[in-house]
Amino acid sequence: MSKAPDQDNAADSAQANEPRTSEGRYMRQVRSFVRREGRLTKGQAGALERQWPTMGIEFHGEQLDFAAIFGNTNPVVLEIGFGMGKSLVAMAKAAPETNFIGVEVHTPGVGACLLEAEQQDVTNLRVIEHDAVVVLKEWIAEHSLDGVQIFFPDPWHKKRHHKRRLIQPDFVALLRSKLKEGGVLHLATDWENYAEHMLEVMNVAPGYANQAADGSYIPRPEERPLTKFEQRGQRLGHGVWDMKYTAI
Repeated sequence: MSKAPDQDNAADSAQANEPRTSEGRYMRQVRSFVRREGRLTKGQAGALERQWPTMGIEFHGEQLDFAAIFGNTNPVVLEIGFGMGKSLVAMAKAAPETNFIGVEVHTPGVGACLLEAEQQDVTNLRVIEHDAVVVLKEWIAEHSLDGVQIFFPDPWHKKRHHKRRLIQPDFVALLRSKLKEGGVLHLATDWENYAEHMLEVMNVAPGYANQAADGSYIPRPEERPLTKFEQRGQRLGHGVWDMKYTAI
């Protein structure tokens, strides 16, 4: 029986793709995430065992063949950092004509997502447990994605940690190379400073057009579920900022 990916192997794989110095030493790259493994619940562990063989994607040295993975040629949307996966599963259930791939580094989140997908009888979803940068560079073919969504990434709110933020010029350029022309990058954050940072990066990024008429934010699109966390934030007066950019 297939097993969920081993974290040590994933870490070794990520390191193997890092640049080296002339002496052959690995140069540590800035990461946008910190591994917080935590313990799997019985439900999460059970879902991993049952669902990973059909819903989990592993890397075998070649770029992914979406048609083979899903058994159709429907549009493919990639979500980076889906957390516990509840909203990703809801989006997949609401759009059966679209294929979704979720990338997450935390095993409990992967287990929770698979459990939710199982309970909701969702079949147009696959998951990857790996570093999204490595996935994009090695697993995803150029101009093959119809959409990328990144909701509530770690804001790294301390100024000295801003370099760890995922939305940076090099990263959005990498995303653009994987998006089809007309594909959409959807970002959302509940940190105003990060929202401003996202706008600053995206509004000068080559190959993107902001869908907001005024070049800033858009109202929450109906397809992005309103999470319990977001509902609580709204009650407390916290803002949420959505942005959509079309690949041109």
